[in-house]
Amino acid sequence: MEAGGAADSLLSGACVLFTLAMYSTGLSDLRQMRTTRSVDSVQFLPFLTTDINNLSWMSYGALKGDGTLIFVNATGAVLQTAYILVYLHYCPRKRPVLLQTATLLGVLLLGFGYFGLLVPNLEARLQQLGLFCSVFTISMYLSPLADLAKIIQTRSTQRLSFPLTIATLLTSASWTLYGFRLGDPYIMVPNLPGVLTSVIRLWLFWKYSREQDRSHPLLQT
Repeated sequence: MEAGGAADSLLSGACVLFTLAMYSTGLSDLRQMRTTRSVDSVQFLPFLTTDINNLSWMSYGALKGDGTLIFVNATGAVLQTAYILVYLHYCPRKRPVLLQTATLLGVLLLGFGYFGLLVPNLEARLQQLGLFCSVFTISMYLSPLADLAKIIQTRSTQRLSFPLTIATLLTSASWTLYGFRLGDPYIMVPNLPGVLTSVIRLWLFWKYSREQDRSHPLLQT
């Protein structure tokens, strides 16, 4: 029992550490916005969708009574909200940003109303909310596939962030193991695409860095 409890604590700590490290990669965008006082080359939608994802998983964690889920996603929601507010401050065209934010928040509130009023059974509510969170997370992990196609076409990884790729791989792997340990497919399954896409990104880094080395042999020592 003690060994199992220690393993669970270690795995929970890994989930917290790696996930917060992944969220903190947004600090570079925050620093860039404050330094340049603009939002050029900074994408808004990832901040918003991650915030919605955090709030959804926090609700799932509250229903499940899982402190790790609650802590990680509450912290993530605070960070993403801070990124959103800074983006909104420096964005010259605030109306489209506010419209996107209001639309997704409206969908989230409708979802909370549905689960709270129309699904009184706790177990059914947990399953349906878990399914929603899973589908939303999978869609977020698969959304960069279009960028991966462009990377293959251009044979350049400039669009990719290596630290974010590593953080995503470690985060997805730790949550996959966490879900497996709990026997919770709603946690385990949606993180598998994160592992897969991260491995593909690492392969692209390896492949195109080697091709660049071969195309510049005089630069090698």
